[in-house]
Amino acid sequence: MVRRIENDRLRFKEIVRGRIKKDLRKYMSRGDLIGRVGKRTVTIPLPQIEIPRFKYGAKNAGGVGQGDGEPGQPLGPGEGSGGGEAGEAPGEHVLEVDVPLPELAKILGEELGLPEIKPKGTKKNIVSDVVRYTGISRTGPEALRHFRRTFREALKREIMAGTYDPDEPMVLPIQEDKRYRAQRRKLEPESNAVIIYMMDVSGSMGDEQKEIVRIEAFWIDTWLKAQYKNLETRYIVHDAAAKEVDAHTFFHIRESGGTKISSAYELCLQMIRRTFSPDEWNIYPFHFSDGDNWGTDDTKHCIELLQQHLLPDVNMFCYGQVKSAYGSGKFRRDLDENLSDRENLVLSDIPDREAILDSVRTFLGKGK
Repeated sequence: MVRRIENDRLRFKEIVRGRIKKDLRKYMSRGDLIGRVGKRTVTIPLPQIEIPRFKYGAKNAGGVGQGDGEPGQPLGPGEGSGGGEAGEAPGEHVLEVDVPLPELAKILGEELGLPEIKPKGTKKNIVSDVVRYTGISRTGPEALRHFRRTFREALKREIMAGTYDPDEPMVLPIQEDKRYRAQRRKLEPESNAVIIYMMDVSGSMGDEQKEIVRIEAFWIDTWLKAQYKNLETRYIVHDAAAKEVDAHTFFHIRESGGTKISSAYELCLQMIRRTFSPDEWNIYPFHFSDGDNWGTDDTKHCIELLQQHLLPDVNMFCYGQVKSAYGSGKFRRDLDENLSDRENLVLSDIPDREAILDSVRTFLGKGK
């Protein structure tokens, strides 16, 4: 019975995986999915069709075709009151399934062909709550005596002294031969990563553009959290000036005015130098804008910041350009013309929600 239940559970899990992979583009364009995220799982609605089943020999009292009346006779007032018109298709019902976030990341990686990330640099932390006897000492309690090491030392001593007799191989350890297991604190390297999201919140960025950024950020987080145990996230918004904010403010702030992209890049650089040393952190800045920057001088300054400071220090710098009614889209072209030779600069166009899947593949497909 237990084996049958486990087989059924695994089969159901494969069905869910297949359904998610089949409709992944649809799920990646839906903003309501983010509202279903828990601490370790996300609730995904899976539409399904339920087919009525009739059991042979069952008493289906009160069913269709029973009771008084002739075929074709209309129902009386108040009977059978249902909204809508009659149709031929069976009803569609939605089954909500809790999917662990690591499993969702695995599906995302398989479907988009994302390579595993090879972190650069490590931050070493001592694990103090786990005792590991990885060392050897000449002193210690008899309960921790290392038999093999002790026998080897005794054998070496007797061979060197000429007292070992192969015909009567008897090895008697003395105190100086004894070796003991010793506790040693082991340094375990841990790869740390930080995502720095930057978003243009000037007047040309509307609610739909911010929602696209919000959805894409969720999928980027899902993948990178599966790659790193320690992942931190920072948020920067900018119009003509930049400031650090929390996650809720980042996705809901309403601003207006002009755009000065260099203000966000300067704040990002300050954040890296102050808190996230490139020697110990894997750094992923993501900038989203509609490409409308204030003046060619500021764009030139942005390119200098990227060339001289940001690109040498980060794993990957990603620029996603969303389409708005007012954005010029020129900033992406400027980056492409001046920095096309930099491998860790990734550019992506995101004209609508349907393009989120392709944008995520573009950003994360290099595995840096």
